[in-house]
Amino acid sequence: MIEQSARRPGAELLDVHRLRLVESAAPRLTPEERLAMNRVWDERVRANPSFFDGPVLVCAGAERDGPYELVISWVRTTYRHFALRRVPFSTSWLPSFFVSVLQPADDGRLLVGRMSNSTAAPGRWQLPGGSLEAPEGDEPLDMKALRRHAARELIEETGIEARPEDLTFWNVTRAGNGGIGVLFRAPSLPETEVRARHAAMAEAERARGREPELDAIALIHSTAQFPLLVGTRADYLEPIVRRYAEGGGTGVSI
Repeated sequence: MIEQSARRPGAELLDVHRLRLVESAAPRLTPEERLAMNRVWDERVRANPSFFDGPVLVCAGAERDGPYELVISWVRTTYRHFALRRVPFSTSWLPSFFVSVLQPADDGRLLVGRMSNSTAAPGRWQLPGGSLEAPEGDEPLDMKALRRHAARELIEETGIEARPEDLTFWNVTRAGNGGIGVLFRAPSLPETEVRARHAAMAEAERARGREPELDAIALIHSTAQFPLLVGTRADYLEPIVRRYAEGGGTGVSI
């Protein structure tokens, strides 16, 4: 079993070749947890009215089945659930379940983006991506669904359009808070195109009166360039960028 402690430090790559996704029942909150969760959520919404309590998936556990297969248990909930992170006595808190995209430039540098003030992590540098949403109707949550979601996050956050089938499974990361992220690699693009598409997306968002989720981007070769990224970084960014640089951008096959 891969430990899912909400307060465990560190992040790592799990070197997974196959995924199995299993829906689980949501944990039952105590009355005290629910009251505290609602109080924290309401405070956060007052501080940032762009927050919304839409549907989201969280990770109930991740367990290996053999050396390279990972079974991920996921739960349907809403973004309000993440307020439990700020409730010290909560035992029902579950970490995030997300997808991220490695978008290389044609010289091998990797795109990272800075979260804007309208997001839950302003100023944080990370890969394009986001928390997963439940599949519609009777559609299964499988690799096809994860690819579709990753492609949607990529275009929404960077303006870069990629077909889901062109996204290659790269690896799985475990964040320090226990969150599980499925990583995909997009086809390489010229630097000029990467920057132009992000600039056009950001301009269009601001014209609509909204801040883009990623208000700045950078292209980096390795962790040696992290000092150039002013602000905080997602803790799982370091092992991803290190492996990407050491392996020439290759991940694992699925």
